Amino acid sequence: MINRIKALLQEIENLKANNADELEALRIKYLSKKGEISSLMNDFRDIAAEQKREIGKSLNELKEKAQDKINELKLFFENEPSESAGLDLTRTAYPLPLGTRHPISMVKREICNIFARLGFSIAEGPEIEDDWHVFSSLNFAEDHPARDMQDTFFIQHSPDIVLRTHTSSVQTRVMEQQQPPIRVICPGRVYRNEAISYRAHCFFHQVEGLYVDKDVSFVDLKQALLFFAKEMFGADTKIRLRPSYFPFTEPSAEMDISCNLCGGKGCPFCKHTGWVEILGCGMVDPNVFDNCGIDSKVYSGYAFGMGIERITNLKYQVKDLRMFSENDVRFLRQFQKS
Repeated sequence: MINRIKALLQEIENLKANNADELEALRIKYLSKKGEISSLMNDFRDIAAEQKREIGKSLNELKEKAQDKINELKLFFENEPSESAGLDLTRTAYPLPLGTRHPISMVKREICNIFARLGFSIAEGPEIEDDWHVFSSLNFAEDHPARDMQDTFFIQHSPDIVLRTHTSSVQTRVMEQQQPPIRVICPGRVYRNEAISYRAHCFFHQVEGLYVDKDVSFVDLKQALLFFAKEMFGADTKIRLRPSYFPFTEPSAEMDISCNLCGGKGCPFCKHTGWVEILGCGMVDPNVFDNCGIDSKVYSGYAFGMGIERITNLKYQVKDLRMFSENDVRFLRQFQKS
């Protein structure tokens, strides 16, 4: 038996394993209940009494050596860098493609950048507003249709708290807190109680502008809007202003640009007129100045407002307004930069 023990000691000293599976096979071979060492332990019962002390001591040393060798190899595999080292296990199990900005965000930023070059700064305000800032301060009559529940979302049936219908409410807040000169643009989301279709939605986005100072004229308004149209739609773009009506401006106008699809020659998109409407504008009504604490006898100003979805439609020929809010990745991927 001594010879068998010595042979096993030699084997154990030379044990090697290339992976955890091979190591487990060695453990089973030498240390399991049916392994080599257990087999020797069973044979130990038949050894003569005078040899048991010496052989028993050798068997215990063999078992300890085997256990130490297995533990040594196990520790080596545990400390060896694995293929998953440095892997972020919190990441999703599948790769995600590079995303892009939403087309509304892209166009909004472009509009803001254009007017920033004219000296306009950005002003923002709350989407949940009161009647004063949305309607009364802007010269809306008490019986104006915009105040009806068919057009405006009221909060908990309150006649005074609404979801803003335009970002003009931000302009009134700025005028209440700041004396002229004022030159701001007000981008943001607005809400109106309209049926959702390819050309209308219950929420959309606007950018409105306000310039207040001494001796501001309609000519200043026209030049600012002409600059914007050429920067946004191309140097060949023409504009025209048509008389209109808004409660908060007088005189008021709607601005058209020459159709960027047919170059003003006429096509189905512009209904063969050669022109496409993009915004409303006008000189700020003196009553609005008085409501906001600005002396209308000293200062004058202009205001304008446009729907960002409308500008995006014109820029990218998107024909269905609902596509902007459906999160269809097939649609959004079209705006991914290469």
